[in-house]
Amino acid sequence: MAARGWAAAWRDTLAELLRDKGALLLIVLAPVFYGFFYPWPYATEVLQRVPVAIVDLDHSSLSRQIVRYADASPDLRVAMVTGDEETARQAMWRGEIEGYALLTRDLRRNVLRGRPAPVVVSTNGSYALYNKAVMTGFTAVIGTVSAGIEIAQRSARGQGRAQAMAGRSPVGVSAVALYNPTGGYGSYVVPAVALIIMQQTLLMGVAMLAGTWAEAGRLRAPAAVWLGRVLAFSTAGLFAGLVYFGWIFWLQDYPRGGNPLGALVLLLCYAPAVSVAGALLGAWLKDREQALQAWLFTSLPIAFLSGFAWPVESLPPVLQAVRWIFPSTAGIDASLRLNQMGAPLADVAGSLSWLAAWALAGFAALAWWMRPREPGTLRGNVRSA
Repeated sequence: MAARGWAAAWRDTLAELLRDKGALLLIVLAPVFYGFFYPWPYATEVLQRVPVAIVDLDHSSLSRQIVRYADASPDLRVAMVTGDEETARQAMWRGEIEGYALLTRDLRRNVLRGRPAPVVVSTNGSYALYNKAVMTGFTAVIGTVSAGIEIAQRSARGQGRAQAMAGRSPVGVSAVALYNPTGGYGSYVVPAVALIIMQQTLLMGVAMLAGTWAEAGRLRAPAAVWLGRVLAFSTAGLFAGLVYFGWIFWLQDYPRGGNPLGALVLLLCYAPAVSVAGALLGAWLKDREQALQAWLFTSLPIAFLSGFAWPVESLPPVLQAVRWIFPSTAGIDASLRLNQMGAPLADVAGSLSWLAAWALAGFAALAWWMRPREPGTLRGNVRSA
C-alpha cells in the first residue's frame, strides 16, 4: 500500500511539475538555459591584450626595447606611448587604459652604470583581473629585458652565452597548473557555480510548488506521499546534474570526467538534499510567491560562502560554520574534487555523508511536520499528490 502511495505520488508530482509553467521554468528549463548562457562570457578563458600606456621619459634604445617587448606580450597591448605621466593618468581615469609603466629619465644610463633603475607600474587596482594581467605582463617584460642585459654583460666579461644564461638563472622553475591546465577563468568558476545554479533553481521551484499545495490545502500528506514527492523533485535535479556533468562541461571543454561514478553518487546525494530543503522552505512559507522572494537574494551570499570565490580559512569563524547549512557547500567541495581532480570517493566521504544526512534528517522532519492531522486526510492527499 505504501509502495503504491509513493509511486503514485512520484508520478503525479512529475505530471504536476510539467503542467506548472513556473515550476517547469525554474526546475527544468532554467538550469539548461544557464548552462549555455553562464559560460558564454568566459569563452576566451584568459584575459589578454589589456590596453596599457608607457610613459617614456628616457627616450633611449632601452626604453624603446621595453615598448616593443610590452606590445609583443600576450597580456598587454600598448595603446599609448607618452612623455607625460599626467596624460597616462587621465587616460586611465577615462577607462582607455588599465595601467601604465613609468620609464624614468636616465634609465639606460643607470643600467649601464650598475645603478638601481626601477620601473614603476601603476594599475587599476579596483579591477582585480585587469590589475593582475597588467602586473603579470609588465613583470614578465621587465624581467625578460633585464635578463637580456645581464646575459649581454656576462658575455662581455668573457662568458659563453650558455654559461651566461645558466648563471642568470641557476635554479629553474617549471610551473604546472594541475586540474586547470590553461588557467582559464571559465574553467575555474563555472564548474563551481553550476552546483549553485542547480541548487537555487531546484530549491525555488520545489518551494514554489509546495506553496501551491499549501494554498490549495494539499500540503499535508503521509510520509509515503512525501517520499514520492521528494523523489520526483530529485529526478528533475538528477536530470539537471547529468546535463551539466555529462554534456555542458564536455561542450565547453571544462576539466571533467575525473571520477564519473563518484560524480553520479554525488548527484544521488545532492538532488535529494536540495529537494528536501526546498520542500521545507515551501512548507514554512506556505505561499507560492514568497518562496521566490525569499531565495532571490540568497544566491550571492551562498556563492561567497561556498569557498571557491574566497578561501574558507579567511572567512570569519561564524561564517565558516554557517556555510554548511546550504547543500551547495558540500556539493561544490565534492564536485570539484571528483570531476576536476579525479579524487576517489573516500576522499569526499565527509561531504557526501553530510549531504546524505541532510537529506535523511530533513525528510524525517518534513514527514513529521507535514503529516495529516485529521482522519480521512490520508486518502484524499494520496489521490491529490
